[in-house]
Amino acid sequence: MLGLNTDIGVDLGTATVLIYRRKKGVVLQEPSVVAVNNDLGKVLAVGEEAYNMIGRTPGNIVAIRPMKDGVIADFSVTEIMLKNFIERACKRKMFLKPRIMVCVPAGITSVEQRAVLEAATRAGAKQTFLIEEPRAAALGANLDIFEPSGSMVVDIGGGTTDVAVLSLGDLVTSTSLRIGGDKFDEAIVQYMKNNHNLVIGERTAEDIKKQVGTAYPELKQDTMEVRGRDQVSGLPRNVTISSEEVYQALKEPVSSILECIKQVLEQTPPELSADIMDKGIVITGGGSLLHGLDKLLQDEVDTPVYIPDNPIGSVAEGTGKALEYLDKLESSLISSKSISKKNRH
Repeated sequence: MLGLNTDIGVDLGTATVLIYRRKKGVVLQEPSVVAVNNDLGKVLAVGEEAYNMIGRTPGNIVAIRPMKDGVIADFSVTEIMLKNFIERACKRKMFLKPRIMVCVPAGITSVEQRAVLEAATRAGAKQTFLIEEPRAAALGANLDIFEPSGSMVVDIGGGTTDVAVLSLGDLVTSTSLRIGGDKFDEAIVQYMKNNHNLVIGERTAEDIKKQVGTAYPELKQDTMEVRGRDQVSGLPRNVTISSEEVYQALKEPVSSILECIKQVLEQTPPELSADIMDKGIVITGGGSLLHGLDKLLQDEVDTPVYIPDNPIGSVAEGTGKALEYLDKLESSLISSKSISKKNRH
């Protein structure tokens, strides 16, 4: 029998990978970045070290994000990254191969499912299960999803926003939108180009989002000095940007997320809608930390909105908990064994 302590949950995110180990909690949180030397075809760094190289490497070294919009964009690099993180999380070479629960966007295709299962298996899993991000987020936020009662979760990750209503341990209605924290950063980069003729990198855009970004400008009126490259002269230049400006930059992606949430609510059976009105909506993921987003959502849908204590770690914790509830969940999960059985028929 496999030791339960070798079971691990993986939040394979577009921006960040988190790994949860049973009885130890989240043991690894690293950016989903791999630095590769193209001349030698060699991996130089994985995670934080590779992230620090973004925008600062010579031509022969490339910092790659192998995940895009919540799914695998570069299979071989994802496999290398996953293997590295699993070995680091387990602090040793594994004598017992772990069972791995990986969370994926709710709208993932069967081809994308197979890619994740194969990458995890080749990275050292004995058996791999896939769980939808909102279901993992709900478990990680300590919602009792196994009751015959409606719970609503919005998980705003780096590449996707997953919205779902759950009851009796499964998704009742859900949707996945390929908009998340990365799209927020892209919107800020574009705004700086269009309105200030200033070219900035994605790391600077992320800093702007965290420091002065808001979805509710009435509650935040900060400013920040931003350094970038002038589009006309090509020389370095400083610009002061306000929270109001960042609000304008983020208006479109934030509105898309709000529309998505409203659509799921409209498709929800009335009895479950009543439960959600009582219990409120839980928002998780790094994107939930955008200042004022919870207040904006609460005003828009007239329902209480809560952010759990650890919104970034909720999905990873939920993947780990899902392994503890495997007897209740296994029939509704995709696994490496169920895929191989299909292949034999």
